[in-house]
Amino acid sequence: MKRAFVRLVCMGVLLVCTINLAAQCSICTKTAQQMGEAPAKALNTGILYLALVPFAAMGVIMYRWWKSHRS
Repeated sequence: MKRAFVRLVCMGVLLVCTINLAAQCSICTKTAQQMGEAPAKALNTGILYLALVPFAAMGVIMYRWWKSHRS
């Protein structure tokens, strides 16, 4: 249990520490280039936050499944 918690915390820290991610499709990239640098960074951050929720939910589901079927 402690090992799984440590791994989960490490993965969370790695996800938070990723600074320069390009999470934009080609259409969003073109739009962001036209808006300027500050709004483009905000758009990219928003895309990353929207992508984080499904991955976190899937992680919780997979962890609970693994925990219940471990024995």
